[in-house]
Amino acid sequence: MIWFSLLVLIPLSAVIAAAGSGGWDRYFSVLGNDQTWAAVTLTVGQAAIVTLVNIVIGTVIAWVLVRDEFWGKRLLDVIIDVPFALPTIVAGLVLLSLYGPNSPLGIHWAFTENAVTLALAFVTLPFVVRTVQPVLEELEADVEEAAASLGANRGTILRRIILPSLAPAIAAGAALSFARAISEYGSLVLLSGNRPFETEVVSVRVLTFIENGNNGSAAALASVMLVVALVVIVALDLVQRRVARRG
Repeated sequence: MIWFSLLVLIPLSAVIAAAGSGGWDRYFSVLGNDQTWAAVTLTVGQAAIVTLVNIVIGTVIAWVLVRDEFWGKRLLDVIIDVPFALPTIVAGLVLLSLYGPNSPLGIHWAFTENAVTLALAFVTLPFVVRTVQPVLEELEADVEEAAASLGANRGTILRRIILPSLAPAIAAGAALSFARAISEYGSLVLLSGNRPFETEVVSVRVLTFIENGNNGSAAALASVMLVVALVVIVALDLVQRRVARRG
């Protein structure tokens, strides 16, 4: 508890205390600012989109890695962790070189809203894969075979047997993906351009407050994003519990 308090509880308490020192007026002032509100809506919206994509694509990748055999499987399994290993600023530089003004692919997404989506998708890709993969490895194939022998089709097996078993892992990965996305900074610095009302995200807006000496507003905005993350985590937990019960 001492270690957890030093790492998590005390810093969070300090942020909340700094945010609350100005009362509700500070929150209204921060969120009432058009530039700040644009950054919040962009960040939350893009994080939600990327999380939904990761739920589908991440689960499919985990399924392929566990259930299929093909050449290069081990290499792919290692590459999945590259976003974890790369410093985020390096990831931003790599993405800028591929999708920037001189893109060798002919895709010029730098300094646009698509750049935000791309950067968030890159840094959050492994979360769902790595939470679903161990569960799939432990999932007994005998249950699926028994259901098939009783006349259940693939859709029924997926809906009634596989999905309920994977739901907690998918929800955990989705929660990690969303929380990571709304706090991302490094990979966006170079790629998005940080344009107010267009590509500026919350983390950049918080840094702007700090650089201007407005620590109270920075803490207020940070605490708002903390609440958003907690709400999403609770909502995902409720969804996975319902899916598990239906299975």
